[in-house]
Amino acid sequence: MATTKKLKITQVRSYIGHPSDQHATLKALGLRRIRHSVVHNDTPQIRGMVRKVIHLIRVEEV
Repeated sequence: MATTKKLKITQVRSYIGHPSDQHATLKALGLRRIRHSVVHNDTPQIRGMVRKVIHLIRVEEV
């Protein structure tokens, strides 16, 4: 049985002053505030969202 990789995503910077689509991406990832973390499966869709806001988050493999 294959185990799926997980990504722990933590917001480390504010979205204030950044384009509204980046705020929407953080919201879609489930991030609400600085130092808030969420865990998602490692999928191409999540990787694409991570790439869009990589300057605002920290990503770790779990």
